[in-house]
Amino acid sequence: MTSGSLHLIKLAVGIDDAGHLAAVQERRLAESVAAGQGPRLFHVTRNMPRRSAELLDGGSIFWVIKGRIRVRQRLLDIEPDTDREGRRYCRLMLEAERVETQPWPHRAIQGWRYLPAESAPPDLTPAEGGDGLPPEMAAELRDLGLL
Repeated sequence: MTSGSLHLIKLAVGIDDAGHLAAVQERRLAESVAAGQGPRLFHVTRNMPRRSAELLDGGSIFWVIKGRIRVRQRLLDIEPDTDREGRRYCRLMLEAERVETQPWPHRAIQGWRYLPAESAPPDLTPAEGGDGLPPEMAAELRDLGLL
């Protein structure tokens, strides 16, 4: 992750954990390929970020899952578009690789918010559970001083 980058934070509504997010996104990637659009992974939002240039300079979207920031994905592009009724929206184009972060608490929000780099949680290291250790177990071990 680029230091000093501007990021977005977004609730992953209906997602149970990082593995569930991965499964949903892998299904969407497969649907995109089956529809002849190639492997396109994106999240649709109504509001176009005004600070797009800053976001695309190394920024990521941080996913809040069950009240904690848990995963980030690099933003590749922001594509504006219009629906059939003439309403504008945009696609936040995402890198397929998902990086688990230290699970930081975050309150519920509507839509997305900007997240300055200094407020973003660091990525998990293998010693902290980034090697597949369940995040809840890693958090408990960290609380006990064992990680």
